[in-house]
Amino acid sequence: MTTKVLCPRCQKSSSLAVSNPYRPFCSERCKLIDLGSWASEEYKIPAEDSPSLDQDESSANNDNEH
Repeated sequence: MTTKVLCPRCQKSSSLAVSNPYRPFCSERCKLIDLGSWASEEYKIPAEDSPSLDQDESSANNDNEH
């Protein structure tokens, strides 16, 4: 049985079978459009600042003041 999913780009039905070289996309076109979106930074992964990084910066600034 072949698993069907929605193409992340166009929402058409797409096969996750090994025979689909573009999976999870439905076509080469959708795959390339998605790649272009990542390359042009249209997609962003949110990140939270680490509190330890902020502390390191403030202690480094205090060291420079002496």
